[in-house]
Amino acid sequence: MHQQETAQRHKRGGLYFEDFVPGAVYEHRLTRTVTQMDNMLFSNMTLNPQPLHIDRHFCEQETEWGQPLMNSLFTLGLMIGISVTDISLGTTIANLGMTDVRFPAPLFQGDTVHVTTEVMSRRESKSRPNAGIVEFEHRCFKQDDTLVAVCRRQAFMKKKAV
Repeated sequence: MHQQETAQRHKRGGLYFEDFVPGAVYEHRLTRTVTQMDNMLFSNMTLNPQPLHIDRHFCEQETEWGQPLMNSLFTLGLMIGISVTDISLGTTIANLGMTDVRFPAPLFQGDTVHVTTEVMSRRESKSRPNAGIVEFEHRCFKQDDTLVAVCRRQAFMKKKAV
């Protein structure tokens, strides 16, 4: 199932709680080639000196990969970020949690990613009548369709104004 283009969207483009149907899959239009600069900036901004991400010589000499791996937290953030324009821009109140985060295959500098999001479940908020909780499963693939990241995310989403 693909997203319904007839849904009433927020003025910024996000979908509301009522528009999310369990089982719906969104194939996001944005793609992104990841770069050495992404790895360096993200690793430096997060004070992560892991040579797996920032030292090509180390990776060539001392790892099975022979090249730097993309920082997994960058990959996680990019995967979720790619989904925002299509599904939640302006309608997310807050992220409540992320579970089942996995990186089943390596992502390297120069790979290009694309992302899908499946709506796993939704439920009314017990404390706020103007919101609900939606669980998404985001999946990130590189150019050859190898799955490189997966995450379940629970988001507090706005309902349509009554």
